[in-house]
Amino acid sequence: MARMSASDRRAALARAALTVVERDGVHAATTRAIVAEAGMPLGSFHYAVPSRDELLRDVVELVVAGEGDAAFAALLADAVDPADAIRRTLTAYLEHVRAAPGREQAMFELTQYALRTADLQDLPAEQYARYHALAARILTAAQAHLGIRWTVPVAELARLVVTVTDGVTLGWLADRDDAAAERTIDLAAAALAPFAEPASDPTN
Repeated sequence: MARMSASDRRAALARAALTVVERDGVHAATTRAIVAEAGMPLGSFHYAVPSRDELLRDVVELVVAGEGDAAFAALLADAVDPADAIRRTLTAYLEHVRAAPGREQAMFELTQYALRTADLQDLPAEQYARYHALAARILTAAQAHLGIRWTVPVAELARLVVTVTDGVTLGWLADRDDAAAERTIDLAAAALAPFAEPASDPTN
């Protein structure tokens, strides 16, 4: 077997940790369980990452990156107006949830676990800061893509978008009602679209 660098080993451990949390829950994600999932010896864990808690931060980054890929792919589609762009983006996110419901459930569980764990109490704030930053990047990209400007600060609108996605995700995980989730997305798009207006003509 080829020797892995510490960074590659850490990335592999993060993927393994996500698999364990998704399948068995946060409490099952022990160091032994993670290295077993990764097919590595136990001693290799601390060679790559200082602690299990530090690795859980990597798991959050891994999931947020995947969600960003899904959202940006939708945003670059042929949206005709802000409501359409919002609908496409939220629908792409819902498809991401449908494709890996255990992963999204794991993220909610990880948040609750961290809130109750002294060494991880800063993780939920970091987790949601990443969500807010991702939403802000998408909203900023939408301005350029659609030739619009948002009438409220992007940071505030980003928090609203994250609140909507949390609600849609948790609601769908609870009842698996696709039609209801899609209707919620339609209503959210209609509610958010009025915050957009045409960008000012720089020649005026």
